[in-house]
Formats: sequence, C-alpha cells, structure tokens
Amino acid sequence: MADYQPRLDDVQFVLHNVLHAPERIAALAPYGEVDADLMNQILEESGKFIAEQIAPLNPVGDHVGAQWKDGNVTMPPGFKDAYQAFWQAGWASLCTATDDGGQGLPAVLESVLYEWLSAANHGWTMAPGLLHGAYECIKHHASDELKAQYLSKVGTGEWLATMCLTEPHAGSDLGLASTKAVPQPDGAYLISGTKIFISGGEHDLTDNIVHLVLARLPDAPAGPKGLSLFLVPKFYADGTRSAVHCERIEEKMGIHGSPTCVMRFDEARAWLVGDIGRGLNAMFVMMNAARLHVALQGVGLLDAALQKADAYAHERRQMRAPRVAGEKGSAPADLIIEHPAMRRILDTQRAWVDGSRVLAYETGLALDEAKHHPDAAQREAAQRWCALITPILKASCTDQGFHGASECLQVFGGHGYVSEWGIEQNVRDARIAMIYEGTNEIQAIDLLMRKVVSDGGAAMTAMLDALSSGLSASKAHEAQVLQLFDQLKATTHTCLQAAQQPDGQVRLSWIAGDYLRMATLALLAWSWTRIEAAEGSQAPRWQTPAAALRAWVLPEFGMRSGIIEAQLKA
Repeated sequence: MADYQPRLDDVQFVLHNVLHAPERIAALAPYGEVDADLMNQILEESGKFIAEQIAPLNPVGDHVGAQWKDGNVTMPPGFKDAYQAFWQAGWASLCTATDDGGQGLPAVLESVLYEWLSAANHGWTMAPGLLHGAYECIKHHASDELKAQYLSKVGTGEWLATMCLTEPHAGSDLGLASTKAVPQPDGAYLISGTKIFISGGEHDLTDNIVHLVLARLPDAPAGPKGLSLFLVPKFYADGTRSAVHCERIEEKMGIHGSPTCVMRFDEARAWLVGDIGRGLNAMFVMMNAARLHVALQGVGLLDAALQKADAYAHERRQMRAPRVAGEKGSAPADLIIEHPAMRRILDTQRAWVDGSRVLAYETGLALDEAKHHPDAAQREAAQRWCALITPILKASCTDQGFHGASECLQVFGGHGYVSEWGIEQNVRDARIAMIYEGTNEIQAIDLLMRKVVSDGGAAMTAMLDALSSGLSASKAHEAQVLQLFDQLKATTHTCLQAAQQPDGQVRLSWIAGDYLRMATLALLAWSWTRIEAAEGSQAPRWQTPAAALRAWVLPEFGMRSGIIEAQLKA
C-alpha cells in the first residue's frame, strides 16, 4: 500500500472554517504576525517533509527495528538522516521561544505536525515526541546554569531527551520508585537505580541525550512526596560519558523503530531540577504535554489506517453490493466500497477522525489562549478546557485509534492479516498509546475523581454551559447535543452523590471509564455541530460521516448512562 499522505485540505477546513484559528491566534500578543497564509505555508511544507522523508521509513522501521549491541543502539536505516534533517529544518522547534533558538509559533501547529508524524511513522516520531515537554520542564524548573547548557539544545531538537519514571517494581505507582540520589559537596548528585520502558533511552540520532530522572534522596519520605527530579546527560560538557547504561531494549508488539530501553544508573553525576521533594510537579509539565501528543497519535494512527482501508475498498472487487431500489452508487457495484457494511466501518472512523481533530485542535488553541489571551475570563476558560479535556482526549482518541484501526483491517479481509499490506502494523503500533503516559483507566479516574468530584462538578458544569451557549434548541442536531449535555450533568450529580457514600470511591472507580466515554460522546457530538455550522460543510465529504456519527456512534451514550445508573443506584 502507498505511504501515508497528510491531507492538508481536511486540516485546513477544521482550522479555518470550523475553529477560525487564524482570527483567534491573531488576538494573542505573541502571534500578531501569524496569519492564515503563514499557517498554510507551514502546514504545506511540513506535509511535504513528512510525506517525502518520514513516511517512506515506516516499513523499514517496523521490519528492521532498533538494534542493541553491547549497550549501544543503532536506529533503523534512514532514521538518523531523517532526524537530522528534521531538527535542522526547524520542525522540532516550532513552539520553542525565539530566545531559545525556536520559531515561537502557536501550539496548534505543533499539534497538527505531530498528528501527521505519528500517522506517517509512529516509531520514528517517538524520538522527538518528548522534546516539547522536556523543554518546558527545563525552562520552568531548572537552574540558570542548567538552562544555559541544555535549554536551547533540547528546545531546538539538537539533543533529544527522555523521561525516566518507571521502575521494575513501580509502574503507574511512582511513589514506589526507589532510585537513589546522593548529594555531593559541590551541589551535584549521584544517581543509582534502574528505570524501564524508557523510550529513546539510547540511540544514535543525536550527539547527546538528556535524561530527566525521578529519584529519592537518602532522607526523603516514602511515597510520591519524597521524589525529586534530576538531569543526567549521556555526555558531559568535557566530553566524558556518564555512568548511564542501556542494558537491553524490549522486544515489543509494535513501534519497533523506537528503542524501549532498560536504563541502569551507576552513581551517574546529576543535577537537581526544581525543588527537593517536588519532582512530580516538575515532571508533570512533561507528562501533560505528552498526553495531548499521545491523543494526537491516536487520531493520526486512525487516519493512517482509514487511508489504507478506503483506498483498498475503492480497488477491491467482490460480489455485487446490495442497494436500495433506485440508488445509484458512485462506484461499480462490485467494489467493496459499495457494500453497506464496509461503508459503515469507513464512515464511522471518518466521524471519529474529524470530530477528534476539532477537539484536539481546540485544545492546541486553548493552550496558547490560557497563557496569552488578554481577557482573564477567557484565560480561565481555556485553562479549564485543557484540564478537563486532556484525560478525555488521551483516553478516547487512543482507544479509537486502536479499535478503529482494527475495524479498518476488517475491510481488507484476510489480506489485512498479511504484513505486506501494512494495515496490521497500524493495529500493532496503535495499541501502546492506550497504555503509556498514564493508562486509559488512570485517565478515567483522573477525570472523574480529580477533575469532577473534587470540585463538586463545578468545572465540568461551567464548560458544558459555555458550550451550550452557542447552541439552539430549535435546530435538531444542536438540540440533541443539549440533551446529551443535560444527561451528562445529571450523571455527574449522581456520581457526586455516590461519592458521599462509604464505598463511594470504589463504586466510582468501577464506572469511571463509562463516565469518560459519556463525556467523549457528548463532546464529539458538539464538535460535529461546529463542523456542520461551518462554510462548506454541506458537501458529502462532511455530511456522510455526520450521518454515521448519529447512526452508529452516539447511541452508545445511552448504554453508558444506563451502566452508571445501574452501578451507582444498586
């Protein structure tokens, strides 16, 4: 099958016609010179770069994979040259401040870039995937001395970075981490311990790798409050190599082009980032940035699978498709695209891709509005949106990225199970996104317990009320969204009541995933009202997935609501 091709017109429609991104960006002081023409130029050039240099490497990354030998990792053929071209062309530093060697552009452009990169070559994209978060972590928490040495190198992508959290005995429960940090007389620290599942912990893409490591001082209390964050480079300023060793790389289900490393720190010299005992606070700057990128991985991987399945369905001939009397198809009746079952699969996945883009790009815009909007109320609303939507996007987009890709594989029949068609790689690669950067179950608990129950549902209600203000009950599709919002508010109230019961936390944990799914479906429906209100949305390209959304996706909302009611009122 052909390599993934970024579809600029689809993205432009969402950014310009639906979200009016150029006008909103122009209202933010740092981006006064960023207009529609500049945005289009950046997107067009990034699409060309991805199509020509990144997408063709996807099969070799999967088949050859990263190779480990004697502690060193060699990346698949072509990966290093592509990465060097990537950062030197400035793609790694779209949002990096100009003072730090970057271009200082809006976050939404980086959102599109990483969606397309993930769709084209998920394994390769894992390498620069943590750069933005590492840059923000160093910028906001590191000392001036560390910033002078590392900030621009990471911010431009000249050096890559890792996030070293997980240990063999401590997965999602970071409070169990036992890596040690021993203070030295000169203010440095010696780090000892083993970290696992470290993406890009060792490779040959860049001259240096900057490790950000959670560790515990000798007198630190147990639990997460005893963790501090430290910076350990692969090479120090004098050229000597640190005592950081890659013991092996994991043999994985997918993303073979990304080395997932076991890293051993043997009294590696390091420096504190942020305050003692507040390592998680500094690290969460990286994790929150990573979660939006992971959501976009789900969108991109689903779009890549959809491209393959749609192309195959327009070429593959099988038995004649049934048609409604008098219906004229757009293709011969023996092409499988004409079969209702196949059209249902493809149209449903398109509904998810388009609706998820609206939500994800809205979040990219909100990230900048939360920082730079001149109106305080708008900054607060943008911040509320980001806090609530991040766990929803991370969980829902990655869930659909995997299950939707599996549906797309179904379009191929037996050929989909054969490697040469490439669709089975999409399924394998997509599965990890449901796990890393906080499993989807953790995202659901984070949303319900920490974002909704903790403030009595105030933030969720305020967001839904704000979204409702632009809808009309006299329009059928908008009235449906208002009903979904009202039901979500009612379910939220039920959850708040359950939280007051002795077993409330257990019962809410049972249904946290169902609550997140209800929120997802309500927001997806809202995003489609935005699409349908946009100029140009009457074309079949947009009307067909809109119909699929209402026929095949939104009915799940009632099922989830029923599950929650049954569990909490039992």
